[in-house]
Amino acid sequence: MKILVINCGSSSLKFQLIDSESEQVICKGLCERIGIDGSQIVYTPAGKDKITNVTPMPDHNRAIELVIEALTNKENGVVSLEEIGAVGHRIVHGGEKFTKSVIITDEVIKAIEDVSDLAPLHNPANLIGIRACQKAMPGVPMVAVFDTAFHQTMPENAYLYGLHYSYYEKYGIRRYGFHGTSHSYVSKRAAEILGKDGKDLKMIVCHLGNGASISAVDGGKCVDTSMGLTPLEGLIMGTRTGDIDPSVVEFIMKKENLSVSDVTNILNKKSGVFGLSDELSSDFRDLEQGYNNGHAGAKRAVDAFVYRVVKYIGAYTAAMGSVDAICFTAGVGENSGFVRKLICDKLGFVGASLDVEANKVRGEEKIISTSDSKVTLMVVPTNEELAIARDTYALCK
Repeated sequence: MKILVINCGSSSLKFQLIDSESEQVICKGLCERIGIDGSQIVYTPAGKDKITNVTPMPDHNRAIELVIEALTNKENGVVSLEEIGAVGHRIVHGGEKFTKSVIITDEVIKAIEDVSDLAPLHNPANLIGIRACQKAMPGVPMVAVFDTAFHQTMPENAYLYGLHYSYYEKYGIRRYGFHGTSHSYVSKRAAEILGKDGKDLKMIVCHLGNGASISAVDGGKCVDTSMGLTPLEGLIMGTRTGDIDPSVVEFIMKKENLSVSDVTNILNKKSGVFGLSDELSSDFRDLEQGYNNGHAGAKRAVDAFVYRVVKYIGAYTAAMGSVDAICFTAGVGENSGFVRKLICDKLGFVGASLDVEANKVRGEEKIISTSDSKVTLMVVPTNEELAIARDTYALCK
């Protein structure tokens, strides 16, 4: 079966076509600037050059039409429409209702709508993608794969905030966590690499990218994660603050005469390593260069980021009682030996020892700890699209 994986944003649409038997990517692409001047679709069939088509995309319906045209056209297409057996959709927030992936029905769509106030920038766009695909491919089964589902095994004492309990009862205010598809894939793949049953392992997965989160995975189940009601909580990130005293919001509002939405924008888009580095960059490649060249802002930002990662690793080791493996994934985790070394050099307290030579790796599966390390340090590239395709196939085969 050929599975089309769709990841809709408010003005973008990423897609991959995956063969469920070989698990090979047949093609991949991106629709950019949907509803904005200068929109384009970038499409890359496996083994061929990238194809770019600059064309108006007033809405996601047109974007989906262009994706199907690219997949099926006679010159560069890779499939007929009839060969697409199912579509897997990434959905950011499933609230408490969805603990696993599900076939999309009218009831599922309604449930996703009902929790859209928990992810106002993402769920509506995800729903637009679902409806556009339903219109373009009537009768093709579709599956919703939720970023929050993997974290639904967290115990109550981990997901509750110290708010009055009525706010949880009325509004569902609690820690949900995100990047769940990545954390699930990486923890399972790490167990396979180690040749062990995930039920016998305590792992910490560090998904480190422009958005960053850490999860504690005990016996194959998530028992805690750093992101919360929204992706703003937790680690310092590319442009997000991570953990912060809530009173900062009111304080800045009064000092700068700003609205709540103004401050929320600052916390999400102008903070993190970008803000700490005096706006040098949110890209860790630039920050590494600045760090090595003595840029004070770059050093400040990187050191704060590393400290927060180590702090969470320590907390989750304590929460689980021990840790067997620490996995690094996502853009920074997979590709920056510089950042990994800064983090791992501070993990002596768990008995972890980094193999400096093995750490010279980018985007490849690799054990990077020494043979005598008490904790296995690993680089495990994430593959959220494959995880979505696997869930979709399992439900639709």
